[in-house]
Amino acid sequence: MLRLLVLGLVLACAVSLSSSAVILENGTPILWAQTASQVTELPMHDGILVPDPWNYLHRMSLYRLMIAATDPFMGSMGTNATDSPLWGLPLQLGWMLTSGRLADPTGATTCGLEAEPMCISTQSWWACVNYFASVLPFLSAAQQGFMGAGAQVQMQVPAGVQDYCTTYADCKAKYPDAMSKWDAFFQGLKTTSESLLPDDVKKDTILGVYWDAQMASTDASAACNPRQSHYSPVEVSFAHSWLNSAEYVAAARFQTNMEKAVLFLTPLPSRILQEGDSAPNIADLTAEENHTLYIFSWMKTIDSLLGGTLVRLWKGAMCSVNTRQKGAQVLEQLLLNPSFATSTFLSIISEMTTSC
Repeated sequence: MLRLLVLGLVLACAVSLSSSAVILENGTPILWAQTASQVTELPMHDGILVPDPWNYLHRMSLYRLMIAATDPFMGSMGTNATDSPLWGLPLQLGWMLTSGRLADPTGATTCGLEAEPMCISTQSWWACVNYFASVLPFLSAAQQGFMGAGAQVQMQVPAGVQDYCTTYADCKAKYPDAMSKWDAFFQGLKTTSESLLPDDVKKDTILGVYWDAQMASTDASAACNPRQSHYSPVEVSFAHSWLNSAEYVAAARFQTNMEKAVLFLTPLPSRILQEGDSAPNIADLTAEENHTLYIFSWMKTIDSLLGGTLVRLWKGAMCSVNTRQKGAQVLEQLLLNPSFATSTFLSIISEMTTSC
């Protein structure tokens, strides 16, 4: 407990000093070792699992349990224990924690600050969007039997907060498309892994239904939009670009395993952006962070100027296993290699489109 408190204080101080965001701790997501490794370690009341998704350790536990439950069906992803695409989610949550994006943006409480480092604010837009990519899939996984036969789950919610769904039935009623897509992912994971298809086809198929579910959660998270008013226009613009980038990643069926997710998350901005921040010239951010922000903004701007044509062209080009593999490589170059020209990106899209 003392170690957890000390680490929490270190994280809070890192946020306040705008130091580089921490992505890993001993090769795993932040505070992974402090999370539940068994479903029975979650709080229970009257036979119902009652995790608190507004506590960082509880929300991270949802990811740990989902990864453990689905790993037996992820053989086509590779031979490493960290090849599941689900690893991108806990790493993303860790980045949100250390960059201060889970804290109360209104300043009305100390949630997420040094006094309450494990608190996740219900007013945080980032925490709200992540809710749809953590709680919804966990409720679906439990419904599909991945958390044990007949497991029932009721998420805790702070007093006075009413705009978050807390059970499978509640979320299914409010966000039917997202829940149906997550159900399809967990069901498809079993059937695909047990099929006689070649591993590369299995992998592409599983990643296809996974990203369908992820994007459905993103669409449903539009319910979080009113919380954007708590942030600067610069941070909101980054948030929109961040969401927009997911369109490209999803279309390429990118395998967000541990290795790849770390590469993409490390150069994300290590603090909340403020008025006056202008990439690629933000003095207290690294060159890599500035580059990522610039590319995100460029992609969003070009797509807006073209009336959404860039995204549509990209999706059209991702028409086969081969072009999706090439697309994933192109995204890596665009976001991680400063010398990779944006004009090259556009020409490659045109070239791939003609092959479809």
